Amino acid sequence: MAPEVAEQVQPARVAETDLLTVGVEEEFLLADPATGAAVPAVHAVLERVRPELAGQVQLEFQTSQIEIGSPPGLELAALRHSLALLRAGVAEAAEEAGARLLAVGTGPMPGPVPPVVDKPRYHEMIERFTLLVPSPGTNGMHVHVGVPDPELAVQVLNHLRPWLPILHAATANSPYYEGVDTGYASWRSMLWERWPSTSPTPWLESYAHYQRLVDQLITTGMMLDDGMLYWYSRLSASYPTVEIRIGDVCPSLDDTILIAALCRAVVATAVVDIEADRPAPRLEHHRLMGAHWRAAHDGLEGQAVDPETGDLRPAWHVLRGLFERVRPQLERHGDLGLVTYLLGKLHSHGTGAARQRAVFDRTGQLSDVLDDLARQTRG
Repeated sequence: MAPEVAEQVQPARVAETDLLTVGVEEEFLLADPATGAAVPAVHAVLERVRPELAGQVQLEFQTSQIEIGSPPGLELAALRHSLALLRAGVAEAAEEAGARLLAVGTGPMPGPVPPVVDKPRYHEMIERFTLLVPSPGTNGMHVHVGVPDPELAVQVLNHLRPWLPILHAATANSPYYEGVDTGYASWRSMLWERWPSTSPTPWLESYAHYQRLVDQLITTGMMLDDGMLYWYSRLSASYPTVEIRIGDVCPSLDDTILIAALCRAVVATAVVDIEADRPAPRLEHHRLMGAHWRAAHDGLEGQAVDPETGDLRPAWHVLRGLFERVRPQLERHGDLGLVTYLLGKLHSHGTGAARQRAVFDRTGQLSDVLDDLARQTRG
């Protein structure tokens, strides 16, 4: 997220009186305009970002990646405005630096692996995890929802677990890698799961239990620090938020705003359930692993695991079930009309992965896929 700290929300009676803030981080690929290969251009791009945007643009892990972060807020219109300025500004800076900004989960085209950013922490990650690293970069979208009470936030994480796979499916935006169709809607997810601390969030008994697990993972050497806690949802290490981090970066702002609104509504619904003493389903870890694998493989264009029965159902039916479940909170936050429209648009056009494949099916050229991604990224 941007440097601003998320707005404080009083934990008592939050479901009844207070609306929840939402903020978004987006990671992008920097590509060669001629070849489409990832290029180590991040420093050149940052030098060209307009000063008024610079505080919300930062380095990521590899020199072929760049990240933006919105300020937290209540209004989706303000979120969209902020992200639109950032996307356009960084795209312009990339062009001035001789690169291209692409909102895509990982690099579609073959090419040399760009080096990591020259930071001691990143070099330590390379030294410890070695061959886990090589790739053009994995670009995700992280949604922060303001829940500053850590005990409440840990309970929210338990309630989120069944619904994250279908949100994962809705963000799928990386079918191509090394110039070929991987057969997955989100190949970024497969690359990302190589990191040992990447997994569905475990069942948590309390905030103390959460902290104890994080400390144990650091002690084993599986993580350098709590910033490497790559659970699909977690408590932010920097902000008083629940951070949902399951998705590929979305190709268009419409997609981003839809996912951000759904994430906030899922969190708000969890808070209502907690205050009403409705327990979270205690799903087994292997079932969640299977649901997330199916999401990465199929996106929304195939099957999804029903969070209540564990059966396979058409993914769009599962997403519709989530929409109906969180409808009261969408309405309470003033998001229902926009989310209804954006959900219909996503249904018509498909996920980012489906759109990429549709372009390739029409033209047979991955260069045309990249052109379309660049257009959607800039908006």
